[in-house]
Amino acid sequence: MPSEERIDKWLWAMRVFKTRTIATDACKKGRVSIGGAAVKPSRTIKVGDTIEVRKPPITYTFRVKALTANRLGAKLVPDYLENLTPQSQYDLLEMSRISGFVDRQRGMGRPTKREGREMSKFREETYADSFFLDWEDDDDDDE
Repeated sequence: MPSEERIDKWLWAMRVFKTRTIATDACKKGRVSIGGAAVKPSRTIKVGDTIEVRKPPITYTFRVKALTANRLGAKLVPDYLENLTPQSQYDLLEMSRISGFVDRQRGMGRPTKREGREMSKFREETYADSFFLDWEDDDDDDE
């Protein structure tokens, strides 16, 4: 087992990124940091280092438990890294998934058929909820 490993290679091996090229590009763009400082792809890491990986909209935090140069199966990854990402980050990710089809960013193209159905369902539920709330308030005024 090596005592040090390149960060881009380790992130790829731990399945944080799909390819090593993507891991290298993330390091070059400053999305990977150790101790708050952005790192280059060639930066070596040791056991015990805490790595922050920014994949908008959230930032993942990992602690290195062991090093390997080879890509691992998904079941073996927890033996090599500890996920320290706070639950608030995962909540943020869920909120962005939910609001993704409501607050569609400019340039994202037309909604897919599935997204269109989800938007319609969301609008109907919101409208129905507000209608019934208003209707219940009207009943209270009559009494």
